[in-house]
Amino acid sequence: MFDSLLFSTRELVVAMVCVFCTVQIATLCTTVYLHRALSHRAVALAAPVEVAMRALIWLLTGIAPREWAAVHRKHHKFSDAEGDPHSPYVHGFWQIQLLNYFYYRREAANPETVARFTRDIVDDRWDRVFSHTWAGLLLFAGILVVAFGPLLGAIAFAAHVLLYVFLNSSINGAAHWIGYQRFANSARNMWFLALLTSGEGLHNNHHEFPGSSRFAQRWWEIDPGWYTIALLRSVGLAQPAPSVAIGE
Repeated sequence: MFDSLLFSTRELVVAMVCVFCTVQIATLCTTVYLHRALSHRAVALAAPVEVAMRALIWLLTGIAPREWAAVHRKHHKFSDAEGDPHSPYVHGFWQIQLLNYFYYRREAANPETVARFTRDIVDDRWDRVFSHTWAGLLLFAGILVVAFGPLLGAIAFAAHVLLYVFLNSSINGAAHWIGYQRFANSARNMWFLALLTSGEGLHNNHHEFPGSSRFAQRWWEIDPGWYTIALLRSVGLAQPAPSVAIGE
């Protein structure tokens, strides 16, 4: 149907499946390393796992870990109140759902925010290795171009970036606006979003127990991020904080 002189329908399907997989890998690393391990210290990862996830975040997202942790910690400090960097209640639902990236970048570029909320995070040699955050994304774009050709590679890269940004925007937007609540905080649980974001859609649970590395509180709540941590724990590569026992 979409066959052209430049690429076939089969090649397009393969490229989009690849995009879905890379976005899921990026999302998994975001929730396990950036969110649960670095921002909340809810789990300690073995050095090889941490370095691998940091490398994947550099390659697939271009995120600076310390900046991400600072913005997220500020979000919890002022959750859905004045001072929250990306609250739909403060800035408007569609502003966050569609433009969350720009709100994130504005706060991440604020040296006062980074200094205040990440005093415990010290730059190490790996931060120096991955300091050029855009270099990772450019390398990833080059890999896709080599794999799929210039046009389809560019389409795949754009789709990867847009889908990853949209899913993360949905955590800050939709998951603070739509869904069910088990606890008395302003966040919501969205089971379908949780499936696509390695458990991040269980946001009401997370805001109630931010120090827990497990977001699911019921057997039917799906949390792939926790499953990954549990698997790593079983082989001695992760150690959840004691608060993970909630609900067990």
